[in-house]
Amino acid sequence: MAEMPPFIKGKAYNREVPPGRGMSIRNTSRRAFLEAALGAAAVAAAPAPVRAQPRSFKLGVVHPVTGALAEPGQACRLGAQMAAEAINAAGGIKALGGARLELLLADTQGKPDLARTEAERVINQGAQMLLGAFDSASTAAMVPVAQQRRVPFLVDVAAADAITASVARAVKDGLVKIQYVYRNCPTASSFGRRAVQYFTEIFREAGVSPRRVVLMSCNDAFGQSQSRGFMAAHRAANPAWEIVDTIVWAEPAVDLSGEVARAKSARPDVIMPITRAGSAHLLLSEIRRQRVDVMGIMGPGSPGLHEAGPLAAFKDELEHVLTCVPWPNFKNPKIAAAAEEYRKRSGGKSLDLAAGYGCDASGSGSCSRNTQSAWASPRT
Repeated sequence: MAEMPPFIKGKAYNREVPPGRGMSIRNTSRRAFLEAALGAAAVAAAPAPVRAQPRSFKLGVVHPVTGALAEPGQACRLGAQMAAEAINAAGGIKALGGARLELLLADTQGKPDLARTEAERVINQGAQMLLGAFDSASTAAMVPVAQQRRVPFLVDVAAADAITASVARAVKDGLVKIQYVYRNCPTASSFGRRAVQYFTEIFREAGVSPRRVVLMSCNDAFGQSQSRGFMAAHRAANPAWEIVDTIVWAEPAVDLSGEVARAKSARPDVIMPITRAGSAHLLLSEIRRQRVDVMGIMGPGSPGLHEAGPLAAFKDELEHVLTCVPWPNFKNPKIAAAAEEYRKRSGGKSLDLAAGYGCDASGSGSCSRNTQSAWASPRT
């Protein structure tokens, strides 16, 4: 298999805690932190005779590979597996004397209680670092485990700011000594700022002036954090368009006819949904059924609008729908090669956010420096 690059450099996203709001890694790069943390973990875990050159470094890879979030969870896992295989084929983790990267796989099923249990299980099996866990609620449930067990935890995909900010604040307040939890992905606040910026730019370049926006979102940890981040960014930027209503539904959604009727009554120019895959299908179908007349539908960071499953299942409803998420730069030859490898191994699916961050986090977590990363601007 061809050498696998880390996918996302993400320098701006490595500083998710604002100055004065907790422990910042402004002066400590993610890679420097990981090298120090992983080196210490490898030395502590290895018997004395093999400490100079550990045989393997065990990474607990925890994602929802069954249940409602199985598709993105499986993408994260496959991305991590591809990175591990490439690293091992290239001679192992150079920063750890050529140690092989061994993945200990776990399934959260999208359930926070199970995420905590699975994190404990892989640590008990020898995991020296954790990676995961896609959804914010499950990821947050793993944070106390990482802190209590003193195991580095790199969040590959989970946007809620509090996942890392709460630990950083505890360090600042002297409640804990060391922050073991860091992230590889953008926060909800970052998504919000970028979405407001890009949507405003799109309106300007398209020569349109929408005034009324309805924000619609699911009520899980992801939906709540994304909504807060987007609304905070909107207040700070004060664009010409106004959020005239915010409509929330219980996830998983069963019937969104009432929510869509309420949105229609607000006479929006644009609907901005934050959805999961199942609720995205219900929402878009209902908007179509009720003939809601809008300039457009633009998601400020919604996995339900770009995953392979929804694209195949209801592509007609997704036509002309925009979403704002980080996306691979397929013009880069290494990304193109990785995407082709992913397509073959995933049954024809496209390399997306979940697989890309899973691969990058696994490569970063093992201190791989063999290749250059490449990632495009958020997809709109």
